[in-house]
Amino acid sequence: MLSKALLRLGTSAARHPWRVIAAWLIAATLAVLAAIAFGGRTADSMTAPGLDSQRAAQLIERAGTGQEGMTAQVVVTPLDGGATFFDHGSARTALTRLQTEVQRLPHVLGTSDPAGALDAGGDTGVRGGLVSADGRIAVVRVQYPDQSRLSAEDLDALVDLGGRLRAELPLRIEMGGNLFYAFSDPDGGASELIGILAAAAILFLAFGSLVAAALPIGMAVFGLTVGVAVMTVLAGVTDVPTFAPVLGSMVGLGVGIDYALFVLARHREYLARGLDPREAAGRAVATAGRPVVFAGGTVVVSILGMAVANVPFMTVGGFAVSIVVLTMVLASVTLLPAFLGAAGPRLARVGRIGRALQTGRPGRLARRRDSAAGAAHAAGWRRWIGHVSRHPVPYAVGAAGLLLTAALPVLGLRVGLPDDGSLPHGRTERRAYDLVAEGFGPGTNGPLVIAADPTGDPGVLDRLVAGVAADPGIASVAPTHIDRATGIATLVVFPTTSPQDKATADTIARLRTDVLPTAIGHGPARAHVGGAAASLSDVGRRTSQRLPAFIAAVLAMSFLLLMLVFRSILVPLKAVLLNLLSIGAAYGIMVAVFQWGWGGALIGLEATVPIVSFIPMFLFAILFGLSMDYEVFLLSRVREEYVRTGDNGTAIVEGISGTARIITSAALIMVAVFLSFAVSEDPSIKMFGLGLATAIFIDATVVRMVLVPATMTLLGRTNWWLPKWLDRMLPHSPVGTDDTDAGSTGEAPRPRLVDR
Repeated sequence: MLSKALLRLGTSAARHPWRVIAAWLIAATLAVLAAIAFGGRTADSMTAPGLDSQRAAQLIERAGTGQEGMTAQVVVTPLDGGATFFDHGSARTALTRLQTEVQRLPHVLGTSDPAGALDAGGDTGVRGGLVSADGRIAVVRVQYPDQSRLSAEDLDALVDLGGRLRAELPLRIEMGGNLFYAFSDPDGGASELIGILAAAAILFLAFGSLVAAALPIGMAVFGLTVGVAVMTVLAGVTDVPTFAPVLGSMVGLGVGIDYALFVLARHREYLARGLDPREAAGRAVATAGRPVVFAGGTVVVSILGMAVANVPFMTVGGFAVSIVVLTMVLASVTLLPAFLGAAGPRLARVGRIGRALQTGRPGRLARRRDSAAGAAHAAGWRRWIGHVSRHPVPYAVGAAGLLLTAALPVLGLRVGLPDDGSLPHGRTERRAYDLVAEGFGPGTNGPLVIAADPTGDPGVLDRLVAGVAADPGIASVAPTHIDRATGIATLVVFPTTSPQDKATADTIARLRTDVLPTAIGHGPARAHVGGAAASLSDVGRRTSQRLPAFIAAVLAMSFLLLMLVFRSILVPLKAVLLNLLSIGAAYGIMVAVFQWGWGGALIGLEATVPIVSFIPMFLFAILFGLSMDYEVFLLSRVREEYVRTGDNGTAIVEGISGTARIITSAALIMVAVFLSFAVSEDPSIKMFGLGLATAIFIDATVVRMVLVPATMTLLGRTNWWLPKWLDRMLPHSPVGTDDTDAGSTGEAPRPRLVDR
């Protein structure tokens, strides 16, 4: 049985703490060394099999034009604020030198030549979109090979060159392009430190002991080091998306500290009963560790379930984050009990400062009031849960109405990917984006690449160019490039709207469903729309299409697991519906903040942006797993009380009030960790941080402390109803009873209400 295995594991770790700690030190060292020797840099590859943009990329690759690779752009303007133009003088000479220097960088296949375009003629058309009509802004487009042949060193070389030339040339030099998107390091280090410090403060307030506060932090740091190092090794084998380390750190810190908090709280309960610290640690792992294993497994399974989207970068990103979560679960049942065994009886004591913070009175008087303060906390929660249980209907209706109202903005959810225009003005990518939009129009920041194979229909290219140029969403069309060997033609077109604008997605859809089919007709020729903007639009559409099936699968899995654990039909059904409600409210708040701009300035959001296409699926997987932490922890105690007393009302009040303080502390820790990432410069990281923090806050307050007691009171003893035939079919799970105290075999007692 799981309970017996965890009991043996926890007790052994507590009895031999230094061996276990040394083993983790060795594991962390080896993981870091492996990451240094074999690890790779994260990189984004926004492609997926079967998409039209992917077919376009395959045609472009066959043609060998180089347009299938990565690109960057160097945008320049004279430093004198527009008094000088690129048509003549020192600015013209500086532009030529800049283009030459960029051309010499490693792996650069070629660059555009804005100075050469000026030599060819002065009108806008001849300038080829490389120099603005007023002659003040020029663009050097840089073509690289495909991402598999590049590394972050190529980005570093381009950035270093820009820094050197800024000091030597009379030009303002800004840079952008998908080379930056693929190889820029996410900004997460400061957020991690802020989250750890906030968690340490909350833990100290919760336990009143520096030792007790330090243990969960230490365990989480150990687990995070190993998990992120393994993720780095994985990046050396396959493309791990850039958001994975930040998201892994965010989720890893949150769940790691939470899991440790649950085990530590139960350990201190056993110490208070007079148990030996080693035995207390073993029993804590056997009881609180079971919900940890269950909840962590749920998080992992939910995240891995994103493979149903058939988007490789999401699958790999989910796998990478799952590694961190699994590491935290393993640390919770091995490293943490070793820490508990090493700390010994000191965890039962509360320091002078801690007593003062917990009771409001320092010194000797505080020591006399320790037990009274703890009883007062429990009594306060008991009064609140009792109050809700006496008025279940108004609280259930009011709380549900509040969450449904918060979820309403979901009806306006629009997925996409924020472009460089949503970055802070301090980033060179944002400044380059603004200069290009100013000089050439917003659509120039997101060109589309149409790849056509005119086999059997030579006149199709003329019809294609004419049809595309006539579309109202297209601002201009660059000259067609035809590969002589394959006959494949590539056509670069510039929309009238920015990459993240909904109108751009509409233009892409119109080209595919109307313009291209009309030009091609029923002949053998074929054409596809590609480019970064098209790829991101396709990925967003695919994840939106697969999201309902994914949600249904996670809901069904969660229902079955909770039914197995709590041997009830209504308890898991209620849990699934309430979790869905809280996640829907978090989605709604995200739409209000990021799409409507409500309160965006509070988290440093400088412009409204669509919801990143893959974030709703990621958030659902993570949040549903995290909500199981609180669900299992809370309902396990409720079920213990119900099995002990047979009274539903008593079980609700005692079970929820007995876990309220721990759940509140755990939720505060997670909210603090997640909100620390909401101040990141990257809008995608902001979305992850705010979405996770909002959902956890709602789940631990409105759901756990209002809706759960209200609905369980309304359901009465039918909470634990289970048909007899189903009771016989289900294997027995030990999560939900404290069998270590009873000396049982670990099998959970049957609920009192079974349909015979």
